[in-house]
Amino acid sequence: MFDNLQDKLDRTFKTLRGEAALNEWHIDNALKEIRVALLEADVHFKVVKDFTNRVREQAVGQEVLTAFSPAQQVTKIVRDELQSLLGGNEVGLALVGSPAVIMMVGLQGSGKTTTSGKLALHLKSRGRRPLLVPCDVYRPAAIEQLRIVAKNVGVPFMEIGESRDPVAIATRALSEAKTLLFPAGRLAARASRGTGREA
Repeated sequence: MFDNLQDKLDRTFKTLRGEAALNEWHIDNALKEIRVALLEADVHFKVVKDFTNRVREQAVGQEVLTAFSPAQQVTKIVRDELQSLLGGNEVGLALVGSPAVIMMVGLQGSGKTTTSGKLALHLKSRGRRPLLVPCDVYRPAAIEQLRIVAKNVGVPFMEIGESRDPVAIATRALSEAKTLLFPAGRLAARASRGTGREA
């Protein structure tokens, strides 16, 4: 989505270079490209409409600051609004539970598998032990793609065998993830400590 949006913005901003002030024609052309890029990325049309309306309100009639060209000003407005749309300030990933569970959902072809691999690599680089689990049982190619991604980033992949029940797969994945987090010796020691505390 962001690569596509960047390409469209780059093309749009070329038309703004050399302009002394922002006008409605420039802004409308820029917003048309932004609108198309967001809709192509499956952003809900109401979200796109609100977003482009906010950008237009801020950009139309705005005087060009001495430090910025019109293209730079529109870029800043769009960046600020995108940041606001995505939640404002950067927030760390909230990993709750042991094991923590992250479920990737989205339309076919929206990048779930690639994002899962990137996220697994990110977590691995921070000392976590991610396990990639395929629950899209209706598309065999998706399972194979996730297996390849797991191998490429060097994280474990859970084989699901003949199972085609996503709930059963997820339940087994929790069990396997606990084994990954707490290998046999540590798990036994942990269990005995727990028994001792209860006694």
